[in-house]
Amino acid sequence: MALIKIDKYITCKPTATDDEVQAVKDHAQKQGGTIGHEYSLIKGFAVTFPKDTVHSLDAHPHVDNVEADKEVTTQ
Repeated sequence: MALIKIDKYITCKPTATDDEVQAVKDHAQKQGGTIGHEYSLIKGFAVTFPKDTVHSLDAHPHVDNVEADKEVTTQ
């Protein structure tokens, strides 16, 4: 049986320092996440969690937004 994973995009607050962004990444990894791409234009990164993992990044004080990866189309 394949392990189902959930991809998320994490955006930190614009005022977050580099150390605070690193703290968010450390928190994600402690919750079972694997850090993927790290973005340079915004303070954010992609992270993949196992489906059954409970994570609390949306409540982290330095996180602005947690967005699920999804397909986007044009009309």
